[in-house]
Amino acid sequence: NPDELILVYYENNTLKLNWKGGEMVPVALAENEFFVPDMYKKFHFVTHPETSKQYLSAINEETNEVAYHYLKVDDDYKTPSQYLEAGNYDKALEGFLEIKKQDSTSSYINEWHFNRMGYQHLNKKEYEKAIGVFQLNAKLHPDSNNVYDSLADAYLRSGDSLQAYNNYKIALDVNPRNSRAERYVKAYKAKH
Repeated sequence: NPDELILVYYENNTLKLNWKGGEMVPVALAENEFFVPDMYKKFHFVTHPETSKQYLSAINEETNEVAYHYLKVDDDYKTPSQYLEAGNYDKALEGFLEIKKQDSTSSYINEWHFNRMGYQHLNKKEYEKAIGVFQLNAKLHPDSNNVYDSLADAYLRSGDSLQAYNNYKIALDVNPRNSRAERYVKAYKAKH
């Protein structure tokens, strides 16, 4: 998964694994192999023969094929979601665009997920965060009128009527049947 980390580390001479917020203590089977009861999987560390990069790989007992599941990353590595949570929208976008390039249908770039997240910020009156999330969503899904409609709504609630107008206009260009965008664009033009 390009937007998740599995942390593998030693604490007080005990091998530990942290995945999706849960700490697990794997059972060592060999020097480079361990079993994670919570996941009911065996893992080992492997080096890719062409790139020399290290991976944590689930062992496939049936085929004995070596797969390169989880790339070893630097200690300061952040996933796109971690950048997003920290408010670094440019780095988050960079990561999510890379995910989109690899798999345009990935659930990690789901338009509705980002839309809900943006509205959660908007409902808490966290306008800058909402706008950042909606802008990211618009860059990931430029052909969706909904992303511009939501971005316009955030600008409107934050008091920026010009940016609201600009984004409602884009929403209307993408979908001429967007009645809310049409009403706002007409009302804005009548005032200005």
